[in-house]
Amino acid sequence: MTAPTSRAPTTRTDGANEALTNRDSHPELSIGFLGAGDIADLHADAIVSCPGARLHGLWNRTPGRAQRRAEQFDCRVYESAEQLVADPAIDAVFVLTNLETHRKYAELAMQNGKHVLVEKPAGATLDEIASMRQTAREHNVQCVPVHNYIYEPSVERTRLMIERGQLGKLVSVHVLYNIHHPEIVAQRYPGVLRQIMTHHAYILLYLGGEAQTVSAMKATINDGSVDQENLAVATLQMQNGAIAHLHASFAADDHSGEPWTCLIKVIGTDGATRFSYRDWVENKKAQVHSHTFSAYPFSIERTVHHFLSQCVQNGAPPLSTMQDAYDALRIIEGCEASIAEQRIIQLS
Repeated sequence: MTAPTSRAPTTRTDGANEALTNRDSHPELSIGFLGAGDIADLHADAIVSCPGARLHGLWNRTPGRAQRRAEQFDCRVYESAEQLVADPAIDAVFVLTNLETHRKYAELAMQNGKHVLVEKPAGATLDEIASMRQTAREHNVQCVPVHNYIYEPSVERTRLMIERGQLGKLVSVHVLYNIHHPEIVAQRYPGVLRQIMTHHAYILLYLGGEAQTVSAMKATINDGSVDQENLAVATLQMQNGAIAHLHASFAADDHSGEPWTCLIKVIGTDGATRFSYRDWVENKKAQVHSHTFSAYPFSIERTVHHFLSQCVQNGAPPLSTMQDAYDALRIIEGCEASIAEQRIIQLS
């Protein structure tokens, strides 16, 4: 079995054409943040580690947080999102706001000629994602979703092994996530289907190609203070006949032997691969995580490096496009429909 070649990142997508060039007036890439929440820490660290790039400034809807973050990151504060995206010193904008505003701020930046890296989920609806992709085309800029897990080297290697036929025919893909999030944190998110399964969906697209059908379930297991689900599972039949299992949980950590903290496993007739958070662990808390699972910030770093050095500077395509974001949301909507209707949903 070989991966569907139509998904291989060999041609430029998302509106970036031949005119992508460096700005001669300031060859160092200057980045602006729209939003300065927890995820901004990882993106700021990634920029620091990227040669020839710097965080120029940020805007946040809460001025107090904006000022604290600007002092932390040693950058300037903008009074409005409009002021930031209009600044000619800014080359690219990272949209790190809440999901409901991704389209608004991504399109505002692109309409001002800025390349955009937008946190996942890229959009709340299929129409939003389609609109963002069209805006990128119209303004000849890149719009790239933060589909960070596929920038992990071992996941890229798995894709390559599938393409080369080294694993034989694809049998199954498993993407598992079990990291406890306390209620005070979980209540900020839309639920694990949108917050975590989106990762699972684009990983599945990257490694397994298109899915035909999906069947899903969800549950809420907490102290009763949060309504949205913190546990979800989905089983998908792939077009090539393989079966995929996706599992996402905020309900509990897995500290057993060979834990399913965050695990990607691919099994073929001639071989198998595995990626696990537990292969790189630092004994210190990381925000809500009980430990620092080093692979996660490293995947953000890899995503940012590729976006800046390959997409922005050289006009290369991302490893995962806005079309992938669109297709991933179709999978999530299929899961939601399966849960609501208690039946198997046809995806293609």
